[in-house]
Amino acid sequence: MILKTVSDVQQALKGVENGMTFMLGGFGLCGIPEKAIAELVTLGVKNITCISNNAGVDNFGLGLLLQKHQIKKMISSYVGENAEFERQMLSGELEVELTPQGTLAEKCRAAQSGFPAFYTPAGYGTEVAEGKEVREFNGKMYVLEKAYTSDFSFVKAWKGDEAGNLIFKGTARNFNPCMCGASKITVAEVEELVPVGELDPNEIHVPGIFIQRIFEGSKYEKRIEQLTVRTDHNP
Repeated sequence: MILKTVSDVQQALKGVENGMTFMLGGFGLCGIPEKAIAELVTLGVKNITCISNNAGVDNFGLGLLLQKHQIKKMISSYVGENAEFERQMLSGELEVELTPQGTLAEKCRAAQSGFPAFYTPAGYGTEVAEGKEVREFNGKMYVLEKAYTSDFSFVKAWKGDEAGNLIFKGTARNFNPCMCGASKITVAEVEELVPVGELDPNEIHVPGIFIQRIFEGSKYEKRIEQLTVRTDHNP
């Protein structure tokens, strides 16, 4: 049995350097690799490219890296919750590549599966297709999209075992699974780390073969982007 456990987040991010490209799981603030992001801030790495569905919020998630101008390029699909992101993009400080959400997920899955590229109808006839190969299949036009290449994937799961097998909880099973194994090194942080054999094989979402390093985090904040509560308490 090949065990993938490392002692802490510092060991998990060993080898991270300036100028690298990272995939980061999560959707909004749900299922983001909080500990890995915090360590990237601590390490102070610069000129990095981040592939993520969104850029967090101003004071949490990837927003923490944006505050310190550590991100050179952001590849994402939705960025509407981050004022600092908007400021840096409009000022030209941040390079931004907006990608349709499904295409972003599929570019990760293609990398995970070892496919260099794939055809998709999404974006045909728009700015997304500019400069890309276009072909017709069965009377419909498709755009050639290349799989991502990246140095590290950082994902967050609910439970994991020492061999790297992962179980996600609820909607945290978003972009995390398709980013596992899509980079040279995949780092998984989990709320609970158990010995091999304790997880039900039928409940495992990602097998350990896609994971190189796994560690147990603690005290996850799990912020909510926008919380709306009732002000009228009348029955």
